[in-house]
Amino acid sequence: MTKSGNGKARSLRIAQEPAADALLARSPLAALVGMLLDQQVPMEWAFTGPFTLAQRLGSDDLDAREIAAYDPEAFTGLFTEKPALHRYPGSMGKRVQQLCQYLVAEYDGRAEAVWEDASTGAELLERLDALPGFGTQKAQIFLALLGKQFDVRPAGWREAAGAYGEQDSHRSVADITGPDSLAEVRAYKQQAKAAAKAARRST
Repeated sequence: MTKSGNGKARSLRIAQEPAADALLARSPLAALVGMLLDQQVPMEWAFTGPFTLAQRLGSDDLDAREIAAYDPEAFTGLFTEKPALHRYPGSMGKRVQQLCQYLVAEYDGRAEAVWEDASTGAELLERLDALPGFGTQKAQIFLALLGKQFDVRPAGWREAAGAYGEQDSHRSVADITGPDSLAEVRAYKQQAKAAAKAARRST
């Protein structure tokens, strides 16, 4: 996952912090964990989480087997330690551990195995949707992220990602390539939230 289709190393600017983005670029598990944490917190906070977690584990990477076997209470402590890794550190720590346990059981602990042999976008979406803590929307966003920024593009990936797969859109983290696009994605999310709120008022 550290290489693009032309063999050059990927450069990400999702977390807006160089060391955190470097981890996301080289570690498939870090990218999955960042996506899992991306709810009810700013996107930069969510995607910096894997780097902070790795530091607290005393490593420069994340290992699914290590996390899966970690004492649950101690692992939660890594999330609740200040500054907390999430607005809901206890529940999100548990979800991250459940994700890693699933990866160990189903994919031999290799996060990239979720997508590396998927033959179609629909198949990949189904695999992502089955991950603990994910769901259809989160799965579609991560599928779009894989396609747009990691060149993981099985047949029909854009269609499987839905609106998040659209070219030149600014709907999700899949479209963040720097501060300007981050601002555009944040503005889109705010507009969508306002529209949903207005729709609820009118019913």
